[in-house]
Amino acid sequence: MKRRDFREKNQPLVMIIPMIDIMLFLLVFFMLSTIYMVQTNSLQVALPQSSIAQKETRPNVVPITVLATGEVIFGEEKVTAEILAQKIYYELEADKDAIFVLRGDKSARYENIVAVLDLLKKSGAKKVSIATELKK
Repeated sequence: MKRRDFREKNQPLVMIIPMIDIMLFLLVFFMLSTIYMVQTNSLQVALPQSSIAQKETRPNVVPITVLATGEVIFGEEKVTAEILAQKIYYELEADKDAIFVLRGDKSARYENIVAVLDLLKKSGAKKVSIATELKK
């Protein structure tokens, strides 16, 4: 009489192709969602228009917003010039490659925007960009 070996038949099948598909889908989903999170975390202001505007998609982007009233907002916190200089310094201490994006309202005084640029330069920021909207 032939003896059956039950161990051979009860081995679970590992389907690797569906797992790869799911992992690839999750990777693409999280990559796309992080790209859009960079823009949604910043305060809404009326930006000036430019014909060559581009979105900044690098990981450590620090938004600095100058409102039409002259108030300065670092991230989502309203700050004075002294506090702004300290926050820029601490941000650069944490990451030397931090990218500062200056978001000035199009009706803000040029003097206020230049003051923030001056603070960025004095604090040692090497990567500074000015946010604009794409011209239609």
